[in-house]
Amino acid sequence: MNRTAIYPGTFDPITLGHVDVVRRGLKVFDRVVIGVAENPNKKPMFDLDTRLAMVRQTFVADDRIEAVAFSGLLIDLARQQKANAILRGLRAASDFEYEFQMATMNRRLEEKIETVFVMAREDYTFVSSRFIREISSMGGDVSELVPQVVMPFLKR
Repeated sequence: MNRTAIYPGTFDPITLGHVDVVRRGLKVFDRVVIGVAENPNKKPMFDLDTRLAMVRQTFVADDRIEAVAFSGLLIDLARQQKANAILRGLRAASDFEYEFQMATMNRRLEEKIETVFVMAREDYTFVSSRFIREISSMGGDVSELVPQVVMPFLKR
């Protein structure tokens, strides 16, 4: 049986915390599909094509990882990709309430697809795309918090 997980997010930009969740997900799943959400409500710094390019460049060497753009329901993407699970990372207890609500709603929409949580590594519990954008826009060094392929995009 091919075990596939969807890892959804806006990835604006992708961080090493995201990378860690994907790598750890590959210990449980045969394939991880990273769903880069359009989500215009968040007013992303990078457009969808750029975010997708950053994610693809980050994982270019691993054929078990695929990145696709999506809009609409996550469950629809999971069905389209024949996924068994949704992969999510938790940084702190404050993430849990929101993630629990999302997991419950997704299970309500499709009971065959489980949500699997992995705890963030201690090194990344404080890392968020929002912090990366803010620090980078003020000239701060975020090079140890994002994949190196992201740095040229942030410098633009």
